[in-house]
Amino acid sequence: MAAIENGAQAPSTLRVESHSIDFVPLSERYGTPARLFTIWVSINVSIVGAAVGTLGPPAGLSLKWVILGVVIGNVLGTLIMAAHSAQGPSLGIPQMIQSRAQFGVYGAGLPLVAVVVTYTLYTAADGLLVEGSMTALLPMSNSAALCIFAVLTLVIAYIGYELIHRMGAVLALTSVLLFAAAAYLYFRGGAVNPPPPAAAPHFSRTALLVMITQAAAWTLSYGPYVADYSRYLPATVSAWKTFWFTALGCFLGATFVMSYGAYIASIAPELGADPGLATSRVFQGGRALAQMLVILGVLQGNVMNLYSAYMSSVTIYSGVKSMRRVTRLSKLVVMAVLIAAATAISIRYQNDFQTYFSDILSVMIYLLVPWSAINLSDYYLVRHGHYVIEDMFRADGQYRGVRWDTIGLYLLGIACQIPFMKLSSYVGIAAGWLGADFAWLPGLVIPAVLYVVRERRRLAHGPVAA
Repeated sequence: MAAIENGAQAPSTLRVESHSIDFVPLSERYGTPARLFTIWVSINVSIVGAAVGTLGPPAGLSLKWVILGVVIGNVLGTLIMAAHSAQGPSLGIPQMIQSRAQFGVYGAGLPLVAVVVTYTLYTAADGLLVEGSMTALLPMSNSAALCIFAVLTLVIAYIGYELIHRMGAVLALTSVLLFAAAAYLYFRGGAVNPPPPAAAPHFSRTALLVMITQAAAWTLSYGPYVADYSRYLPATVSAWKTFWFTALGCFLGATFVMSYGAYIASIAPELGADPGLATSRVFQGGRALAQMLVILGVLQGNVMNLYSAYMSSVTIYSGVKSMRRVTRLSKLVVMAVLIAAATAISIRYQNDFQTYFSDILSVMIYLLVPWSAINLSDYYLVRHGHYVIEDMFRADGQYRGVRWDTIGLYLLGIACQIPFMKLSSYVGIAAGWLGADFAWLPGLVIPAVLYVVRERRRLAHGPVAA
């Protein structure tokens, strides 16, 4: 790959990534924004993304209403996650390290814990979705399939950034072809004696609002790690190009595969219950190849979740220890612990996927949206992208050790969502009135407004980071 202006050449051979939480020097930057398009298509176009779409038809929504909800939710979520991506080339550090500018070097540990928990749960969900395809491909128990999948995830995530991008470039094409071909075959009558739908489709305002929230939660959930995959780009890359390549890859990939999931679930409930097997079985003679592609698609997302959960974990640890770099051995140990925890959760909940998956989509948005609101407000409305990278590694620098005021706003952002929450085990008062979960709206708006007002007032009486 050709270098861009002050960038370097892409590595000709794969090797374990040398950078982790530290700043990527300008001399080591490389790549083009087009890589962002393929990696965000690849992570979205998988049976995990399809599973979001399958949640609509069982609620009684017709296919067109599910797709409308998917489009609206993905537009809302993608605009926010892509705004995070534009931070990568400018700052050259992982997404959550940048949170130290808002929360403090130590204080950033609070949202970081939420991020680690979120992506560990998401990694567990990936395992639950792929185990059926793995056991159908090779004779093994569900638990053995989950363990093998975990080991593959660990190896690729440990090698890191360049391998993840190369996999994304290949899977962006193969995964789109796989799901497009499966949809075509089902349209031509490829379903094998599916049972009739459980209920006639109809319009439900509540179900539509739920679909919007679930789609938005999917794309919003990338916020804490989206800049991890743009931080190696040269600093001269346009913020708008970074934004749009990310946004288009995420929106088109997510909308396509969620619509596919909604389509197969509208044909028959059994297809939506296991989108992996539903996708591979329609190919008949080519079923084994389809199952392999399904597994690889989920593997890509699983690797990115683990990679970023690791980034957040070591950001917590390094802040306490005043570290700037992490050894490869430490990287391996942290990743191994995280994937082991996720695998244990997968084994525990392997018989309750639908409820588990719906709930973690909601929990993710409750924890991540207030952080996203604060982070984006600081970057775009307060400091306008101007930070002192060195001070993000020093508790005695201008960003301080703990920003209790920001932590308070983050907790307030979570608390203000409680009346609007809707889970399998809890329904807030406002959610009961509305019939849907709209917690992300106050969780996004309230912390953002309060943070901008407070921070501008504070910086008006002191020096602004430059």
